[in-house]
Parts: sequence; C-alpha cells; structure tokens
Amino acid sequence: MSQYQFGVVGLAVMGRGLALNLAEHGFSVAGYNLEPELTAAFTAEGQRLGFSVTGCPSYEALCSALEKPRKILIMVKAGKPVDYVLDGLLPYLEAGDVVIDGGNSHYPETQARQFRCQQSGIRFLGMGVSGGEEGALWGPSIMPGGTPASYDRLGPMFEAIAGTYDGVPCCTYIGA
Repeated sequence: MSQYQFGVVGLAVMGRGLALNLAEHGFSVAGYNLEPELTAAFTAEGQRLGFSVTGCPSYEALCSALEKPRKILIMVKAGKPVDYVLDGLLPYLEAGDVVIDGGNSHYPETQARQFRCQQSGIRFLGMGVSGGEEGALWGPSIMPGGTPASYDRLGPMFEAIAGTYDGVPCCTYIGA
C-alpha cells in the first residue's frame, strides 16, 4: 500500500476542504469519515482533480496508509466527538506520531488530550482554523499550538495551505 503523508479524519465541509487543499499543494492525503459516503465523495473529487488521495474504511486502515511518523488532522465537532476519534486512533498509533485537533476545542480539553497522548509518546496539539468552507479549500488562517518541535514538523505544511497577506502565510505558532 502507498504511504500517504497526511491523514484527515472528518471529511465534511471543513475537513474535506483542508484535505483537498493539502493535496493541491502536493501532499498525499488519506482520509476517513464515519459516514462512508463522505469518504467516497472526498476520494472521487480528489482523484478527479488528479491529486494523490485515498479514502480509508477504518481508523486502522487510515493509520496503515500513512508514512511514519504519522500526521493526522481531526476535523470533527469539538467536545466528545474528538474523544471518540482519539479513542479510535490510539490503538494504531505509536510514539512520535502527531494528532492535530482542528475543531476549535476548549483549551482544558486540549490539555487533557495532550496529557493522555503524551503517556504513549504521541504528540497532540490543538489548532484553530479560520475562514470557513472557502478558506479551508483556498487558504485559511491557521493557529496551531502544541510543542515547538511539533510546529517545526508541521509548520511547512500548514504554511503551504494557509492564505497569505502581502506574501506572508496566515499561519503562526501560537504556543503550548
């Protein structure tokens, strides 16, 4: 199986837009959604556009499709849905992998998830994404947190897909 550079869980409007934005900028993307028809729609659209994308039928398949260390963006509703996705992913992740919550979760929830993942050597970070459906696809404002080392690894990807103002990406490391 091909090894994809980035995984996205949650392929509704925002998740699909960000996944296609990543693919348009040359990153290979594997996606998963609880509703198989959204996974199929993402895959069909990405392939129609000539992008390197694939849809996965499960968390296990998604994690298997990704190069290591894995980079997975969760784009589901804030709160318990993020915990459900994390519960589904954790059995297939390993030390060094990075999970990003792009759903604008409340910071105490993000901190609890960071602590939980840290016990297994997995990096978890919260990330604000602004710009709605159009921004997700054509250039959002991106505000990642987490550790500086996580940003060093992910920053070039985020900066590539972010909107720009006077040639400067609308993306900056916010801090822990």
